[in-house]
Amino acid sequence: MIFDEYTIKSLIRPVPDFPKPGVVFRDITPLYQSPRAMRMVADSLIQRYVESPVTHIGAIDARGFLLGAVLAYELNKPLVLFRKAGKLPADTLSESYTSEYGECHIEVQRDALHGGEQVLLLDDLIATGGTFLAAARLIKQLGAEVYEAAAIIDLPDLGGSRRMQDADIPTFTLCAFEENE
Repeated sequence: MIFDEYTIKSLIRPVPDFPKPGVVFRDITPLYQSPRAMRMVADSLIQRYVESPVTHIGAIDARGFLLGAVLAYELNKPLVLFRKAGKLPADTLSESYTSEYGECHIEVQRDALHGGEQVLLLDDLIATGGTFLAAARLIKQLGAEVYEAAAIIDLPDLGGSRRMQDADIPTFTLCAFEENE
């Protein structure tokens, strides 16, 4: 299936002032309700990473789980979950970060990686980059490396993809929305 950025962007709904005033939330629910668009997104990412040295798929809570599970299955790679604090059982590592919504914490199970792995980090979008950067710090603490951080959407006006690239984390997104779009 041929990737069509226009189709993807047209199915991402802007929701002004959600979850707080001044924020334009990019809702991917309509995209997931279109089997054609979902296949386009999944196939594009699968083709990008099918012959890469990625050893693990890291999925960020919660919308990253949707793509992460599909890619882990299709690429036959283990899935590592990065969850909000208090959601994972067993021994975890935690990192704090600041998002566009405030101070947050993300965790990963201590035995999820053992060192030397190449992790593809996935989420629905890159905003401020805080969640991705926190997950990358956790990956490093476990002795692994971030191969690339990928998302459906980049919000470049919030500076996240720039912050990630400044931290030597390669990024890839399928589309971008400027503040006024």
